[in-house]
Amino acid sequence: MRLTSNHLLCAGVLLLGFACAARAADTAPSYPEMLVDDVKHVITSPSRWQEKEWQDFGLAAISIVGVAAIIDRPVRDEMLRRAPNNNRFMLKVERFGAEYSVVVVGGFFLAGAMGNETAMEVAQDGIAASLIASGLITPAIKIIVGRARPREDVGIAKFHPFSIGYSSNSSFPSGHTTEAFAMASVIANHYEETWVTCASYSVAGLVGVARMYHHAHFASDVLAGGLIGTLVGKSVVAHNKQMRSGQVALLPEITPGMVGVRVVGKF
Repeated sequence: MRLTSNHLLCAGVLLLGFACAARAADTAPSYPEMLVDDVKHVITSPSRWQEKEWQDFGLAAISIVGVAAIIDRPVRDEMLRRAPNNNRFMLKVERFGAEYSVVVVGGFFLAGAMGNETAMEVAQDGIAASLIASGLITPAIKIIVGRARPREDVGIAKFHPFSIGYSSNSSFPSGHTTEAFAMASVIANHYEETWVTCASYSVAGLVGVARMYHHAHFASDVLAGGLIGTLVGKSVVAHNKQMRSGQVALLPEITPGMVGVRVVGKF
């Protein structure tokens, strides 16, 4: 997903609102501090992985390669047979991986501003997960891999690594799907109701289908985007839950002439 000026503007307004709201609690870190800590936590998480986490990562990588080798071509061919791809439903649902995600976050923020604590946490965690997964991780992988999109009709294994600025070579992974699953995982991990989980992940899955339907991504691109979004969303929610619980947390502290950490918690 490309972050447009509208996305950045909405994010800036929300960040400002979160920062102002956080001042009411002396023991709670401000939202900008929490966001910085979330970025650091997610980006450095591989250095803390144990054997199980590395096994899960290896399994995910094998799954993506397997999907690429077995499913990418037949799924692409099936989607091509369904052209022209102007299905109105697909056009609408695809936007949940782009501008509609901003609307969703804004809705939770407004609900939170009216006193719904869980909704505010969803908005905060959703912004963090979105910026990390869709604004940092997925774009970096896109540049490194440089996979050609299905609509280029050059096969499933055409790569142009480090082809910066070429949208036609940014198929892997799917940014829209990353964004949709990041939001879905944040929402699902804040609410225990089964229907919320099913609805959130169903919409995210439809975003991935829509991206394949529009010949923008292969099945393996969608799978990779879904995994990235889900894992980042879950990680952000778990990390911020710990910080909000009153347990001691360390936050980066940068002031003129000093770089260190600040202990935050309820004592």
